[in-house]
Amino acid sequence: MTTRPSLPSFYNETRAARKIIVVDLGFLGDSIHLIPALWEIKGHYPQAEVHTLSAPVGAKVLKLAPCVDRAWTFPLGPQSPAWWRHWDMIRALRRERFDLAFNFSGADRAIFLTALTGARWRLAQSGTRDHFWKTWLIGDWVPRRSGDLPVFEQRRQTLALAGCELAAPKFDLKLDDAARAWAEQVIPPRAIHLSINASTHLKEWPLAHWIALAKTLLAEDSTLHLIATGSAAPREQARLQSLTDSVANNRLRVLNSLTIPQLAAALARCRLHVGADSGVLHLALALNVPTLSLFRDYAGWKEWAPRGLNHRHLIVPCPCANQKNPACAVLDYARCLAEIQPAQVMQLLREGTHGTQRKR
Repeated sequence: MTTRPSLPSFYNETRAARKIIVVDLGFLGDSIHLIPALWEIKGHYPQAEVHTLSAPVGAKVLKLAPCVDRAWTFPLGPQSPAWWRHWDMIRALRRERFDLAFNFSGADRAIFLTALTGARWRLAQSGTRDHFWKTWLIGDWVPRRSGDLPVFEQRRQTLALAGCELAAPKFDLKLDDAARAWAEQVIPPRAIHLSINASTHLKEWPLAHWIALAKTLLAEDSTLHLIATGSAAPREQARLQSLTDSVANNRLRVLNSLTIPQLAAALARCRLHVGADSGVLHLALALNVPTLSLFRDYAGWKEWAPRGLNHRHLIVPCPCANQKNPACAVLDYARCLAEIQPAQVMQLLREGTHGTQRKR
């Protein structure tokens, strides 16, 4: 039986690992914020294969990170069976004979899957809930990092507490050649990308506001092109179609159901991303594309909002944030975000003002 290393010397005592897996079942944004920690792992264990286990969309974006040798997909979604029914995948993971497993979320399902990989050494960051059985499954735990840090930095700091000396954070995604060539044909240089959808309508700016903003942008600059993207979800497609019909300008182009490599290549061609609090915002961050994002003031927004001189935010108070049954859940829009007017966003774009503006 392997002796469990003490936390400060965890890295030194596990540096001989030849095969590592990182379990993180988050979606697009979560997976992007995992990448700087994956680069740290690759740098500290250069002789090891680095594998990841994530949701399907996460696996697609992690394949763009050269530090990942294999991105495993764990089925997640409304029709996905319970995690304990995926025995074929679990057996395949165990056959890999992982030496080391990391878990940066501390979520219950991810804890069990981390244990079931059979890795000799296991390290996790504590989640929001504590269970008496967690140390039976994972031997070494790092206290949850401060929410004042960006999510990607919280994960890197977990490695620092395990004895790793951190380099500067990096994403360094490698764009697919075919996707890059496609984007060069489709995306006009220096276009502005609009991301009008999010995982829930509670994070979305009203469609009428997006329409007004797009019309103003196109009217003020006759050379500007706008690109709007969305998933195959019917609600997102309906919003994009309404945007197209209402703006009625051939310098607005809607691109539907792009692959992750195509979306990344399209974003990389744009001079600015304007959008909701969504995974696409984090992809823009990873690609070093300047952003302007619209947030509700909910607990934890700071750890998800991109930081730096190239990233701007409009924040609005949200009376029902973090409520179990928010009042806006029965509406088709968030009343708080509706208070951010297109003219306010347009003024910020004209001024090129950096930083955060809060609507009172």
